[in-house]
Amino acid sequence: MLDAFIIEEIKRRERLRREEEQRPVVELPLPSPSEPPSRRRSEEEDEDKPQRGVVIIDLSV
Repeated sequence: MLDAFIIEEIKRRERLRREEEQRPVVELPLPSPSEPPSRRRSEEEDEDKPQRGVVIIDLSV
């Protein structure tokens, strides 16, 4: 005979499995891998943007 703890654990796992199976699922329409991306960045667009960087200001005097 199994302990009460083991029996309750088995019931709990079965209940969780049933709940997961009954949970609603939404399927998203994903593009197929063969489709090209809708827009690629060109080199000209990269040149028009200002350069970004980091500025460190030392306030210890």
